[in-house]
Amino acid sequence: MALVQLELWRYNDFQGLGVGAAFQRKLPAQHFCLNSHCRNLHTTHTLNSKNIKKMETMNDEESVKMAKEKKLGGVKTMPFILDSQTPAANGDHWFFMVRANEICDRFAATGFHANLITYLTEQLNMPLVKASNTLTNFSGLSSFMPIFGALFADSFAGRYWTIIVALLIYELGMIVITISAFLPQSHPPQCPTQTNCKEASQSQLSVLYISLFLTSVGLGGTRPCVVAFAADQLDILKMKTQVKSWNFFNVYYFLLSLASLSALTLVVYIQDTVSWGWGLGIPTIAMVVAFVVFLVGSPFYQKAKPEGSPFVRLAQVIVAAVKKRKVVVPVDDKLLYVNKELDAGISKDGQLLHTDQMRWFDKAAIVTENDTDLLSNSPKLWRIATVHRVEELKSIIRLLPIISTGIIYIMAYSHQSTFTVMQARTMDRHVAGSFEIPPASMAIFDVGAIIITLALYDRLFVPFAYRFTKNPAGITSLQRIGVGFIISVCATFAGSFVEIKRKHTAREYNLIDKPTQVIPISVFWLIPQYSLHGIAGAFFNVGKLEFLYDQSPESMKSTAIALHWTATALGQYAGTLMVTMVHKYTAGSNGSNWLPDRNLNRGRLEYYYMLVSGMQAVNLLYYYVCAWFYTYKPLEQEIGKTSDDGDLELVVDNRVVDVTK
Repeated sequence: MALVQLELWRYNDFQGLGVGAAFQRKLPAQHFCLNSHCRNLHTTHTLNSKNIKKMETMNDEESVKMAKEKKLGGVKTMPFILDSQTPAANGDHWFFMVRANEICDRFAATGFHANLITYLTEQLNMPLVKASNTLTNFSGLSSFMPIFGALFADSFAGRYWTIIVALLIYELGMIVITISAFLPQSHPPQCPTQTNCKEASQSQLSVLYISLFLTSVGLGGTRPCVVAFAADQLDILKMKTQVKSWNFFNVYYFLLSLASLSALTLVVYIQDTVSWGWGLGIPTIAMVVAFVVFLVGSPFYQKAKPEGSPFVRLAQVIVAAVKKRKVVVPVDDKLLYVNKELDAGISKDGQLLHTDQMRWFDKAAIVTENDTDLLSNSPKLWRIATVHRVEELKSIIRLLPIISTGIIYIMAYSHQSTFTVMQARTMDRHVAGSFEIPPASMAIFDVGAIIITLALYDRLFVPFAYRFTKNPAGITSLQRIGVGFIISVCATFAGSFVEIKRKHTAREYNLIDKPTQVIPISVFWLIPQYSLHGIAGAFFNVGKLEFLYDQSPESMKSTAIALHWTATALGQYAGTLMVTMVHKYTAGSNGSNWLPDRNLNRGRLEYYYMLVSGMQAVNLLYYYVCAWFYTYKPLEQEIGKTSDDGDLELVVDNRVVDVTK
């Protein structure tokens, strides 16, 4: 049977063909002339000759318009979004450099947030516990806001305009705190002895809170959209080889870590040795550069239009299922409602196929009377949902247990920028004579561990693991997350042992009641703690990012990332709750406390770390159960061949399915 191939196509061009998947494989193009209309064709999609007439309906005006749209995005946007190196002819991996905007953005964000615990305790004279809770609360807010950023992007503005607005709001917040850092009246009198200190007034704190709120809102817009917007330009989400996608996220996280490393060395040093005005001013300027770089690339971006809020579709499925709660689900799932034309805009990578889990939601796809609007002859989406939309809801629900396991991990990690920095401040930080490492700069060992781990991961770990797993990526994303959890437990245990050593040295030199004195113990004792947290992050964060992009529904990538950040917010708030509860219930009548306000030497920080380690161990068991019972989403995929009669075949759960029958 004669076959033709079409490169530029829309779903409406193939109505009635029974094909619901979008295919991405690119083979050499070829020309084909049909009724005096020549097309530049591609072996992307295969049609039967009986359906060739469908191609004739595409007029020249549509072809020109689609060709222009085809020119948007791609490699030319990478100096502004991703700097891309095209793959070699021998099939080497794609290598992506983090977009120039994102490098400046990460440099600014790290320089702004890394040393804030010092700013709060020494410039605003906040008690340690209050300062720690303030930062974790606003970190939680910044992690909770992406759910609204994703809703705004998917429903109204699209990713491009959401990023623009978010960057402006973030920059405004940085300007506010930078100006206040230059003004002496914005701070209380300095308190070098850390005893009987006058705390910042309410008006002085309000400037801080306004700044942190604005930066939190700004992060809420960029976090769910940045990677997805970059993927829009290069079709990262449509790469069929898992290793390519894996490498993208590895290199993305690797180069972001390099940007953080530069901020932890340069910016933190200026904050500690020059002034807080300039120390906060440099990240503010970097954010301006990030915004300008992003704007310069605007004419070249492929700006995907919002397809409507995915939350509305999820709500429609739930409401439809509730309305039909008394209807019996048919045994044959082929009787459930399917409308590929309706779902075309949200299933370009392929239709989600029916699964047997959570069958109660299948009630939403049962066809009954009054499911169609008689005037418009269109389905009432609050009464009936397609199988694809029902499976979208199921996919999100399946993700929730895995996402929730990150709450305890984030809680454990949240105090790396608070208590650990205060530990470093009391230790000997001298290097090469008189030079002292700023306490917050110790995080370079965290970031350095991430960089080294990611650099060695593809070159050493993946080939080694492949010998045993036969997985091209070495291990699965779920296994990678689990490894991160195990290493995180070791990191907090290491922190408790270092704290025991630090306090033992303080007692030995009679420095327990001298919190401002330097204890003669090298700050490099903290390297194992920082490094283990970094290695854990390289496994957990990249693994989770890859997992969410792979398993979330196609039209809900931003939503899935937003749900991840929501779990991160809950982890930050859990950290605040833990500190508050421990501070309250470990307070003794003699003033003792596991987490004291001023003198860390009189505390029991090692007990707190051990408590967190125990909670992480329990969380690891919970994760194991969630991962064991997780069901991967079934999706139509092309296998690049046709059946004997010329019809297109798909691979579904390793089964060949003829989609035209």
